[in-house]
Amino acid sequence: MRLKSHSRTVRQSCARRLAVVITAAVLTACTAPEALTPTATGDYSDLPLSDGASILPSRGTPPPEPIPPEACDALASLRPGPHPPPGQMPPGGSLAAIAARGRLIVGTDQNTNLFSFRDPTTGTLQGFDIDVAKEIARDLFGDPSKIEYRLLTSAGRFPALENGEVDIVVKSTTITCERAERVAFSTVYFQASQRLLVHTNSGITGPTELAGKRVCSVFDTTSLATIQRVAPEATIIAVPDWDDCLVTLQQGQADAVSTDDSILAGLSAQDPNLEITGPPLEPEPYGISVNRNEPDLVRFVNGTLDRLRADGTWTRLYDHWLAPLLGPTPTPPRANYRE
Repeated sequence: MRLKSHSRTVRQSCARRLAVVITAAVLTACTAPEALTPTATGDYSDLPLSDGASILPSRGTPPPEPIPPEACDALASLRPGPHPPPGQMPPGGSLAAIAARGRLIVGTDQNTNLFSFRDPTTGTLQGFDIDVAKEIARDLFGDPSKIEYRLLTSAGRFPALENGEVDIVVKSTTITCERAERVAFSTVYFQASQRLLVHTNSGITGPTELAGKRVCSVFDTTSLATIQRVAPEATIIAVPDWDDCLVTLQQGQADAVSTDDSILAGLSAQDPNLEITGPPLEPEPYGISVNRNEPDLVRFVNGTLDRLRADGTWTRLYDHWLAPLLGPTPTPPRANYRE
C-alpha cells in the first residue's frame, strides 16, 4: 500500500509540473505574438489581420501620376442605338444571346454597403448598383428580377468579363485609361471622390498626417494606388474587400481607410465612431463594364442609363440609397459619347 501511495504521489507531482510547463507555454504564446512586418509606429492591435491581407511597406517616393481618363477619351462611350422593346432583341450579337438565355448575368459584390450588399434580414442583394442592374434587366426582359448575380473580387471583375463569365460588371468601378484597354465602359453613371475614413477625434485631417501611419485599402483598386501616391510614407494594409478595411480600422490595426467617399459613407454608416475627413484626393467616375467585343450591349446599357437620367429614376435611387449620407441629390453625370 505504501508503494502504491508513493507512486500515486509521484504521478500527481509530475502532472502538476507538466501543467505548469503547458500553462507557461500558452501564456508565452499569448503575450508574445509574432510581430507584423514591416513594423509601423503606433499602438496597433495584436489581433490577426483578415484572410488574404498583406502589408505593403511605405514607398518613400510616390509612384507616377496616372494618365487622367479625359486624356485618353476613356470617359466617352458608344452612343445608344434604337432601344428595342423588352423581349424583342434583334437577332445576332450579345443581346440576342442574353435574351435566349432568359437572364442577365451581372458581376458585383456583397460587401459594398449602399451600393451592393446583402441585406441581413432578407438575404437578398441590395443597393444603388443592384438597382441600376435591375433597370437594365427591366429594359431587356420587362422584368427586373431576371438577373443571375456572380460575386466577384476587385481583382476578378475584368477577367470575368474577358472570359465570358458575366455579361456586365456593376461594382463601383472607376473608369481609367488602363482599364479601358481591357474592357468597354458605359457612360459615367456616378461621380465619386476618394477621401479618408478615420476614428472621430483621430487628429487626421488629410494625407499629410499619414506619414508613419497605416492605411487600409483594397487590392487592385485605384484607391490603393492613389493613397500610395499622396501618402508615400504610409504603410498600406491591402485586403480583399471593403468590409475587411472596416474591421481592420475598428480593431486598431489601421489608422485610416482610403477609398471613394461613396464607399466610405457605407462603412461609416455601420459605426458612429468613424468619420469621413480630408479633401478630395482623386475623382472617381464610375462606369458599367462590358466585354470589348460586345458593342451592342454597351449601346443598350447606355440607352438604359439615358432613360434613368431622363425619367427621374437615377434621382430616385440616389435619394433612397445615398442622400442621407452623401447630402443633397446632385445632377446625374452627363453622358459623353464618342460617336
